[in-house]
Amino acid sequence: MGRPGAGPRLMVALPAKLNIAEASAALPALAAQLGQGSDTLVVDASALKEFDSSAIATLLELRRKAPGRSFSVSGAPAAMVELATMYGVADLLAFKS
Repeated sequence: MGRPGAGPRLMVALPAKLNIAEASAALPALAAQLGQGSDTLVVDASALKEFDSSAIATLLELRRKAPGRSFSVSGAPAAMVELATMYGVADLLAFKS
C-alpha cells in the first residue's frame, strides 16, 4: 500500500441533523460505509445544518475507524470548525473548505 491519500478516495456524507439524539443511530450507518479499498476518507459535512458536540464526537470516531487512511472533513459549517478548534481537535479532523 502506498502513502495515505495517494489512492482511491471514499466520500461519506453527514446528515442534515447530527446531535445527541441522532448520533447513536448515525454513527453505525456512517461507519458501515467505510469498507475497504480506499486510501483517503473524506467526510462531506456540507448538508449539516443542525448539530452539537456529538457531531464532533462522531467525526472523531469515524477517524478512529479509518486507521492508515488520510482523513479530512469538507464543507463543514464555520460553527463546527470553531467548536472543534475550541475542543482542540480541529487539526485531527483536517477541515477543508
